[in-house]
Amino acid sequence: MRHRKRGRVLGRSPSHRAAMLKNLASALILTERNAEDDPNAPKLKGRIVTTLHKAKEVRPLVEKCITMGGKAIAHAEEAKKFGTHAQRKTQAWKDWRESPKWRDWAVAMAPAVAIRRRLLVLLGDKQAVEVLLDTVAPRFRDRKGGYTRVVRLATPRLGDAGTRAIIEFVGVRDRKVQKSEKPAFSDDAAEPVKA
Repeated sequence: MRHRKRGRVLGRSPSHRAAMLKNLASALILTERNAEDDPNAPKLKGRIVTTLHKAKEVRPLVEKCITMGGKAIAHAEEAKKFGTHAQRKTQAWKDWRESPKWRDWAVAMAPAVAIRRRLLVLLGDKQAVEVLLDTVAPRFRDRKGGYTRVVRLATPRLGDAGTRAIIEFVGVRDRKVQKSEKPAFSDDAAEPVKA
């Protein structure tokens, strides 16, 4: 029995399953990168096709990473007020480095650095962390959750007939909800019929 055991096994050992989910999450985030020169560029940004169960398993990981990325951005912006615009190794930068403002900057920046390191552990790819913090997380700053959606595809996978699904970021290809309007009747139909 599997009482109180959360998640799907997906026919893999725990280490294989963790590595697969890391790779899926990184692949989804890396579709947002600027890849016009890349011969292996994604067809659509912010979308990957996988099996339904894998998509449902990777969704919490991706959403957790985006939430953490939003927090890291907030901490980095808070630290900017203590920072400097001087170039490294210049005398102005060295003076700032010795001042108490640097200590305040380091204290304010520490949570952002810790989150970045945690994201690197969760995603396993430095480029994916950069794309997440530069592109994906700022887009969802005002949103409290629900950054991704899983859409089941009608056609099964060739070979084993596995149920396929799309996992994608919301906000790009959203459907527009149109309110239905009541039909307008002519004036003579609105008048009561006399017998």
